[in-house]
Amino acid sequence: MRIDVFTIFPALVDQFCGESLLGKTRLHGLLDLRCHDLREHAPRVHRSVDDPPFGGGAGMVMRPEPIFASVEAADPPRPLFLLGPGGRHFDQSIADELASNDSGFSLLCGRYEGVDHRVREHLCDGELSIGDVVLSGGEVAACVVIEAVARLLPGAMGNNVSPITESFGASGLLEEPQFTRPAVFRGWPVPEIVRGGDHAKIARWRRSQALYRTLRYRPELIEARGGLSEADRRLLEEFPSLTYP
Repeated sequence: MRIDVFTIFPALVDQFCGESLLGKTRLHGLLDLRCHDLREHAPRVHRSVDDPPFGGGAGMVMRPEPIFASVEAADPPRPLFLLGPGGRHFDQSIADELASNDSGFSLLCGRYEGVDHRVREHLCDGELSIGDVVLSGGEVAACVVIEAVARLLPGAMGNNVSPITESFGASGLLEEPQFTRPAVFRGWPVPEIVRGGDHAKIARWRRSQALYRTLRYRPELIEARGGLSEADRRLLEEFPSLTYP
């Protein structure tokens, strides 16, 4: 998959996406990430990409010329998304949607007080928001989107079950509690059931704990699934809940 990122700080995105799982997906040719420096297309001697807004006001606004020129020179895959607070709330369903788009997509990172509205209106195909928070620029948001999508690419995880069982996977639930050795740590034991060999019972227990945890921390996810099914209710009756702080 090809993903193009347009930014005035390409090294921020490139370095983050060169580590860990993202680095491996690039190394193995699963992800073709291209970071474009908007300053390379700035029409001014000092490579400035911003100006004061018409009508006055605080801060600076990114000019349309270098953004249009950079995108047109790269001829990136579409859709092109502006990363900003007014967009669709980025979640796992959108990550799944983007991962299924074989032609790839592109991201535009805003800075300062935002971008000239003509960029949003005539160049971008949409807008994505990673949450109702204020960031200095879209680079961190771009990294969030890229990582969420890249890990869904076939072969990226090395384990086809992982994207299904983790939080917000196919079940729409938070992930169940996980344990590893030692069996007892500082007096806190691993639940006996997961140390046994009854894998069917372990699977039911894990599902029940995912339900408990989601009900405790993210009940709106249960509501989005249409509430608890009869099978879910039976699991909650079969297994007690771990104590969640």
